[in-house]
Amino acid sequence: MQYLDFERSIKEVDAKLAKLTVGEKALLDKNQAEVKRLTRKKDRLLSLAYKKLTPWQKAQIARHENRPHTSDYIKAIFTNFELLCGDRSCAEDAAIIGGFAKLNGKTVMVIGTEKGHDIDTRIEHNFGMARPEGYRKAIRLMKLAEQFHVPVITLIDTAGAFPGVEAEAHGQGQAIASCIETCLNLSVPVISCIIGEGGSGGALALATGNSVLMLSNAIYSVISPEGCASILWKDFKYAKKACSILHLTAEDMMKFGVIDVMIQEPVGGAHRFPEQTTQSVQGALVKQLSLFDNMDVQDLIAQRHQRFLLFKKAG
Repeated sequence: MQYLDFERSIKEVDAKLAKLTVGEKALLDKNQAEVKRLTRKKDRLLSLAYKKLTPWQKAQIARHENRPHTSDYIKAIFTNFELLCGDRSCAEDAAIIGGFAKLNGKTVMVIGTEKGHDIDTRIEHNFGMARPEGYRKAIRLMKLAEQFHVPVITLIDTAGAFPGVEAEAHGQGQAIASCIETCLNLSVPVISCIIGEGGSGGALALATGNSVLMLSNAIYSVISPEGCASILWKDFKYAKKACSILHLTAEDMMKFGVIDVMIQEPVGGAHRFPEQTTQSVQGALVKQLSLFDNMDVQDLIAQRHQRFLLFKKAG
């Protein structure tokens, strides 16, 4: 488990618990009272640490290496998932994964950005930073869903689109714009959920839905804190300050009308309680999807357009 800067006291308690819970049965029985005391202490420390998180702390949690990724949500809450690959134009981009699946018995198209869990899978998925091929694949899958009258669910966890020269040469900006346009004009419901980082246009490309959900410790911003710091102060070390002025927390997004639902994470974050978090996301997705089940196509598209025209200005 990776411990964040503000979790040092929790790390110390966990270290003591680890020593007390390993050994022979007789020794474990002897340590039972102390284990219970330390467990209660850990719960108190978690509650205090997560009671009032700063924007920078939320950014750290949103990027936590043990936080559930799109592939984890697909395994946990969807069944009969069929992976679909390629943009049918240039190449396959594993930074975006998607395919048909079932959610509570209902067929959906699920599409999401995938960061990977270890060095090998992170390289394979390009750390969740999609190239133009990835966004063109997303467009293909959305139109396929529309063809079969199947709702689209998108899961967003990306620092942003891949900023490489090759990606720009292949039409990165145009691919993102086309993906946003496709999202806006689909004749089927689109439910989007920000599960970690929602960075810039790379996130917006998949988050232009009828309803946008966001986990309480996720972040959503026009630029990463580090990118903002490098522009405003020419130094990455001001990233913490940038977090405070970017209004990137779920509470901020609710206030400005950017998201519709904030899904509360367990105290301690999704990285500590992935099963509980995935269940909460599943319930929220099912509920939001039901709101648009029987909506007329023209009303569905009009509602999607209207929600993005009503964003409130940041104060």
